Amino acid sequence: MAVERRKGERVVFERGFPAHIMGIDGTWRRACIMEDISETGAKLTVASSVEGLHLKEFFLLLSSTGLAYRRCELAWVNGDQIGVNFLKPSEKKKIAARRRENQDAV
Repeated sequence: MAVERRKGERVVFERGFPAHIMGIDGTWRRACIMEDISETGAKLTVASSVEGLHLKEFFLLLSSTGLAYRRCELAWVNGDQIGVNFLKPSEKKKIAARRRENQDAV
């Protein structure tokens, strides 16, 4: 039996909620079904392969126009399902600072 590691309560969608994931730079986009969601993340079933995609940081698009979205990072992969953690604005700044530090070190 799987151990629940999620910090917040989750909402499970009986039939799933159609959504998309998209690269930060907009170079890729995949259809997905959101199976459940919490304050800190979500479980998605991705329609096609995610192999080779940059999933360190990406967007979860919740509306067809792209106006409702969350910035995410990959938490886990299990077949066609992925877990994502939502990034908060303060975390985005920390990630950007780490990237700058890593680039400066090279």
